[in-house]
Amino acid sequence: MSFASEEQQRDDWRDVWVAASARAVSLAGDFLAATALVLALQQRGDDGFGVAALLLASTVPMVLLAPVGGRLADRFDSRLLLTTVGLAQVVCCVGMAFTTNTAALVALAALLSTGLAISQPTFVALIPAMVRRASLPRAMAIGQTANSVGMIIGPGLAGFLVGGFGLRLPLLLNAVTYVAVVVAGLVLRTRRGAKATKTEQEQTWRLRQDPLLVRLVPAATVVIGAISVVNVVLVFFVRDTLDASAIAYGLVDTVLTIGLVAGAWAVARFARGDDSLALGLIVSLAGMGLVFLVASTVPNVLWLVPLYIVAGGFNGALNSVVGLLMARRVPARSRGRASGLLNGFSNGAVAVGYVLAGVLLQVLTPRQCVAAAGLAGVLTMAALAVPILRAAKRPEPTVEPQPALAAS
Repeated sequence: MSFASEEQQRDDWRDVWVAASARAVSLAGDFLAATALVLALQQRGDDGFGVAALLLASTVPMVLLAPVGGRLADRFDSRLLLTTVGLAQVVCCVGMAFTTNTAALVALAALLSTGLAISQPTFVALIPAMVRRASLPRAMAIGQTANSVGMIIGPGLAGFLVGGFGLRLPLLLNAVTYVAVVVAGLVLRTRRGAKATKTEQEQTWRLRQDPLLVRLVPAATVVIGAISVVNVVLVFFVRDTLDASAIAYGLVDTVLTIGLVAGAWAVARFARGDDSLALGLIVSLAGMGLVFLVASTVPNVLWLVPLYIVAGGFNGALNSVVGLLMARRVPARSRGRASGLLNGFSNGAVAVGYVLAGVLLQVLTPRQCVAAAGLAGVLTMAALAVPILRAAKRPEPTVEPQPALAAS
């Protein structure tokens, strides 16, 4: 096989669709399994500690091991990583399907999360190697659309399958979805992650060297934490404060995903250079904060439907802008590490947001919690908007040619 350093001359859309489909199937399985586990534990009469431990086990390893996973993605063959990690995750899922012990489920969930700390940056770093720089926005939009489909399908199936067949079938289906990751690892023509040369090791990328990215990460982290707070509070806001039905809550949660897809394709349509992406970052981050502020004032749940479509649009734009800026400004040899670093901050913000939501609900009403989350987003962007725009106007870091398609 060959890991050439020549400039890629064409787009490999077949690989883009293979990678996006594998991620979507795997994500659907993860959401299916997570929702099914929570429902099953609740039905067994769990006191809540088991659910909390399960959620932490699914998140904490991805935070703590993010730097390690990113380095592995940069130093080892992506095909080797995707196939070996995917097979290990299949074994974990099968093990979860045949145990009823909560402690064992938590331990296996932690192992599953450990695998994600490696496979996620591997997939993310592969996308920029599949297409030319001009085609990156479209490739990112395809990936985000596929992920959104997985996010919709998984939770919807969970309630039906747990109610009709119990917990084992959803977990076995999740195992099957990881087979898709293994297959993708085998059939993808694009490969990266061969061990770096001595010269490349001496030219290690550092986040602090890029003035734009060093401002992007904290801004995005704060807003992701605010979104996590709202995600926890939303059920109480809809059901208790607005006195709406469970169906209405599900509708609000679903329309957010519709907005995610629209936001991703809007970025693909209008993204140009780093100046426009930086402006898009500011608009999407501030926009989410403003939407939450407006949402905190609504008199009934009907107002939340259009607001959450808009919020989803800003969220989808945020995801695409962050991914594009990382792909454009990080050297190809370090993209796995950069992705792992970003994933660590993002997952850490999610975990902190979940905990903070529980604390805030003890002292504030659900409406006040939503308003506080929105205010945090707006204030963050008010503080960082000018520094981000100034950083975007500086010369763009030199990015070496991307790896070519590997000869099989």
